[in-house]
Amino acid sequence: QACTYPCQCPSQPLQCPAGTSHVLDACGCCKVCARQLGELCSPQKPCDHHKGLYCDFSKIHRGSGICLAHEGATCDLLGKIYHNGESFQPTCKLQCICMDGAIGCIPLCSDDLRLPSPECPNPRRVKFRNKCCEEWICEEGSEENRFETAMAVFREDPARKPELNNLQENCLVQTTEWSACSKSCGMGISARVTNDNPQCRLEKETRLCMVRPCDFPMEKTKKGKKCVRTPKPRQSLHFEFSGCTSTRSYRPKFCGSCTDGRCCTPYVTTTVEVEFRCPEGDFFQRKMMFIKMCSCHYDCPRDNDIFLATYHRRMIGDHV
Repeated sequence: QACTYPCQCPSQPLQCPAGTSHVLDACGCCKVCARQLGELCSPQKPCDHHKGLYCDFSKIHRGSGICLAHEGATCDLLGKIYHNGESFQPTCKLQCICMDGAIGCIPLCSDDLRLPSPECPNPRRVKFRNKCCEEWICEEGSEENRFETAMAVFREDPARKPELNNLQENCLVQTTEWSACSKSCGMGISARVTNDNPQCRLEKETRLCMVRPCDFPMEKTKKGKKCVRTPKPRQSLHFEFSGCTSTRSYRPKFCGSCTDGRCCTPYVTTTVEVEFRCPEGDFFQRKMMFIKMCSCHYDCPRDNDIFLATYHRRMIGDHV
């Protein structure tokens, strides 16, 4: 199929299955849902290169091929082997992929939290039969206590009860501390819960984080000292995330190392919006943690687990 210019792309937003990348077609015009491992492919229907897949035209003729993965390590999960580039669902709540020996997963169920509000004073999450994900329902209460629970998260105003269209003005903002970074080196995720939004609803908020690069050279400790707490790289660097690169360079602080068995983790951090540019020409912004101070201690994190966060050391965030 020949390319036609100017590009004519569908007006409707692209809807792809969970975990499927949006990639440009062969003409460089329109975003399409990337083909996955074992699926038919063509120049107009490219494979998901973010997952190391390529279109092998030697297997099938008539202008079509099949998506195969470049050579890479397999993954072992609960005794089952998955090939490099293979997508799978270990449970109905997770969509996972094997990428060169590492497993990455995204949740298929919403994990949002919900505060009581005047419109829904008694929210409750319930499991429905034949449904994988739990859903929120609003239990009806008596007229007397309708606002009783809801007022716990709203400022008291003796003159009147809070109106439905005035939630944010009356909302008592509640925000947890940022969680520890999900990885001890390289790019990870840090999360917190906040209701600082127009609906005054508790929601999970995430940011990128990097405690230290995995290839970061550790400095020698000074005489009489056993730890290097917050070393800086000698040269500025660009951050990389999902195959995309930050548009500007940074010279961030990282957490160092100790010679006495202690580990160093972020203690005081701030959050900054970082812009990334992808090979397809797209731009996007993500919140990212920047370290101001690290602390060295014996309360070291355990091995990372994609299904269970095992490490919850307190971290002070968003200090100017």
